[in-house]
Amino acid sequence: MWWRLANEMYISGNKKQRKCAIKIKNALMAKYGCDIGLGAQIGKGLVLPHHSGVVIHGNVKIGENVIIRQNTTIGEKESDSRENYIVIGDNVDVGAHTCIIGLNVKIGSNVKIGAMSFIMEEVPDNCTYVTRKESRVIMR
Repeated sequence: MWWRLANEMYISGNKKQRKCAIKIKNALMAKYGCDIGLGAQIGKGLVLPHHSGVVIHGNVKIGENVIIRQNTTIGEKESDSRENYIVIGDNVDVGAHTCIIGLNVKIGSNVKIGAMSFIMEEVPDNCTYVTRKESRVIMR
């Protein structure tokens, strides 16, 4: 609730309200260990079961009923332009330690993203996305 108030003040407020919004955001970040950028558009029903380590850039659009687990980063690769958004659809379940990085990345609705996934491309609706990992021992 406090973040939504700060975000509204940041988006549509005057200079004094924007400064206050930044103070609220910084206090929330210090208290909860979660950095949600002001300017992000987040739909109803966002759930952060374990909020520590979650980073969401201000140029992100998140749909309704999305779950984002701990140590997940959703952000841009290079630009701070307001024309480049990462868009996450409705009913998306993001596993722990996931990175969603890039410019104009779109994740469809009804998607499950496996833990420790790395996404830099479009993900279609109604699917499960995993990043394959290879475990191996390298001898010297």
